Amino acid sequence: MLSQGIIEKELTHIIGKDNIQTSKEDLICYSYDATNQKFLPDAVVFPKSASEISLILKLANQEGFPVVPRGAGSGFSGGSLPVKGGVIVSLERMNTILKIDADNLIAIVEPGVVTGDFQEEVEKLGLFYPPDPSSLRFCTMGGNVAECAGGPRAVKYGVTKDYVLGLEVVLPTGETINTGAQTIKSVVGYDLTKLMVGSEGTLGIVTKIILKLLPLPEATKTMLAVFQDMKDAARAATNIISSKIIPSTLEFMDRGSISCVDDYVSMGLPADIEAVLLIEVDGDRGLIENQAEGIKKICLDNRAREVRIAGDKKEVKQLWQIRRAISPSLAKLKPNKINEDIVVPRSKIPDAIIGVREIAKKYNLTNANFGHAGDGNIHVNIMIDKSDRAEFLRAEKAVKEIFKLVLGLGGTISGEHGIGISKMPYIGMELSHTAIDVMKKIKQVLDPKGILNPGKIFPKL
Repeated sequence: MLSQGIIEKELTHIIGKDNIQTSKEDLICYSYDATNQKFLPDAVVFPKSASEISLILKLANQEGFPVVPRGAGSGFSGGSLPVKGGVIVSLERMNTILKIDADNLIAIVEPGVVTGDFQEEVEKLGLFYPPDPSSLRFCTMGGNVAECAGGPRAVKYGVTKDYVLGLEVVLPTGETINTGAQTIKSVVGYDLTKLMVGSEGTLGIVTKIILKLLPLPEATKTMLAVFQDMKDAARAATNIISSKIIPSTLEFMDRGSISCVDDYVSMGLPADIEAVLLIEVDGDRGLIENQAEGIKKICLDNRAREVRIAGDKKEVKQLWQIRRAISPSLAKLKPNKINEDIVVPRSKIPDAIIGVREIAKKYNLTNANFGHAGDGNIHVNIMIDKSDRAEFLRAEKAVKEIFKLVLGLGGTISGEHGIGISKMPYIGMELSHTAIDVMKKIKQVLDPKGILNPGKIFPKL
């Protein structure tokens, strides 16, 4: 525990008495994330600058207390949880869009900028920032960088790391560095920008982000394809990509998700539907009309039972409501869920879904799956009641078997959510001892006293 004396006094001196919280009532608000696991910090501070963060980290090294950076707390892997207590550094006050350069297609933002707000601002200027995590209405750019967030548009546009040109980062020891540049090309020294993106707040605290922007697509076209067989849906997804049509989104839902959503928003689909694809194309208006028709034909050729193409904004909203209703609708199955974000090659999606269902059946568990068919990213939801200890233990065994299945299919155990604490016990299933040892050495060099976001990613570090 932190002493309530010298350390709190020093933190108050750095950031001011209005920017530190130590009461239990306030600390509870920063004790959990989307995993619903809870770890109470000893204090929460709200810096406004890199220099304040630098002083906080120097104090932490001097006094030996943990520091945990935090955005909006929307992560699914426990990356922002203070598992060893210490000080939460909340970046919510560092929320300024510093620059939008329409001539050079770049922007500079602070880490506390809300992702959706940033997208709206650049779109007002006819520009486009593609990464679109499902939590974009409240998640922050700093958190997106820490976890290398993705989203439905990743199939065409990539993920956060593909848009970060440079960073200002305060290292665990308190020094501040700048990585990358405000240019598309930069090969001066090691690529420290890519090292920091996706490092889950363990290697530094990001205080400025230089981002690449694109021109805003002229138009979009949205459609829904309905299949009686998951294999047909997966084959259609693969054929769409191989046809040289790259949709901006290519989402899927399995029958478990469809059943929940149909009750929630009344889709009116037949009970024997096995899979649904939600597809969107964007670009020049004339081009996307042809692409939409081409995708429709591919789906029908792969035995789609029905293909709906939205004719106006109201219909587009209705189709996207189906996708966005998945998570809240799953609560009808069980009060809690274990949400894994596995990735397999697109052609292996049916094998993964069938395998996951068999594992869920083996352990007498309820399961629903949805995700990004375009890049093979499946959100596997094991629905449980955490008050049922026996069910929770069965779910843990099932998760390990699911990861083994995924790796056997040539996949990865995490596509978007990161490792944090949730996947920490399983990292050795995918990475070799040597690879993990190299990562630990990088952490040790940058954070010799182990004060920044300890207890994450690597077991026993």
